[in-house]
Amino acid sequence: MSNVEKIRSILSEAGTDAMLITSGVNRRAATGFPSSAGAAVVTAEGAWFFTDSRYIEAAEAKIEGYKVLPVGRGRRYQALISEVLAEAGAKTVAFEDSRMTIGEYNVWKSGLEGYELVPLGSKLELARGSKTDEEIELMIKAQRISEKALEEVLPKIKPGVTEKEIAAELVYRQLLNGAENVSFDPIVVSGKNSSMPHGVPSDKKIEDGDFITMDFGSKYHGYCSDMTRTVAVGHVTPEMRKVYNTVLEAQLAGIAASRAGVPGEDIDAAARKVIEDAGYGEYFGHSYGHSLGLEIHEGPNAAPGVKTPMPLNAVVSAEPGIYIPGQFGVRIEDVVIMRENCGEDITKAPKELIIL
Repeated sequence: MSNVEKIRSILSEAGTDAMLITSGVNRRAATGFPSSAGAAVVTAEGAWFFTDSRYIEAAEAKIEGYKVLPVGRGRRYQALISEVLAEAGAKTVAFEDSRMTIGEYNVWKSGLEGYELVPLGSKLELARGSKTDEEIELMIKAQRISEKALEEVLPKIKPGVTEKEIAAELVYRQLLNGAENVSFDPIVVSGKNSSMPHGVPSDKKIEDGDFITMDFGSKYHGYCSDMTRTVAVGHVTPEMRKVYNTVLEAQLAGIAASRAGVPGEDIDAAARKVIEDAGYGEYFGHSYGHSLGLEIHEGPNAAPGVKTPMPLNAVVSAEPGIYIPGQFGVRIEDVVIMRENCGEDITKAPKELIIL
């Protein structure tokens, strides 16, 4: 199902005549076109994309399935969209209440006077949960870029190098290998710092016997990758090895439980049980995973209490961890596609314990 078809399906379910899409991320999902300004309108019979002179030529060349119309020179979005809605015979217009400020809403409400604005809630975001084949291919490409970056950075990790330097190398290598940007600022934490799941890279120097957790991702044509690897320098203690192996076993259990139709809480529970049975349950505080796509955090999540079934072809992180305060932490993260009968792990980087 194409993204326009998904939108029309939402329109049918919501019982509205048209949908107004104003947020950058949902505009891109709907049209495939990135821009800092624009709006899209979709009805059961038509689709329109409005933007200014900076993007009009590129939009006409890139966007399929939409009529592209220019704004500017006194022709405001609200006036042009009102004309289109009138021609389509629309009376009710769904809008992105979860993405719109009160100020923005007031502008649209006054500009679309005479039309009933109906809040969409999270319906567009949930529809984005199921990825098309084209979207998945872009995410796999982003993943390969990140994996190549890790491969190139590992030989540079040694005692005396700082967390900040490793983080900078990851960013540089991802960009050098074809990323248009990073998915998020990388997390690189070592030694005692690795017990902080979202710690910020510091000037701490790597020491012999440290665990180093690296969480990072690339963007490719707007789509994100996400991965985490924990490596050791010099040597590990028996407990460090036990924790690492427990996290890996938990991740594999979560992946084995992953497939379309399974509630997020069940996937989380499969991984969490492994960690709890090993005696480390209190040290796994975050959820097992989150969906990703055009944004690094999307829904639905694989987390306690999430009863939402995983959509077919959702792309979900698999990232259990154990974090012992004041000692060390371990996280291993892959990205998994929710197929009909299994979870397809698209992350190819090695997961066995690496001691540099």
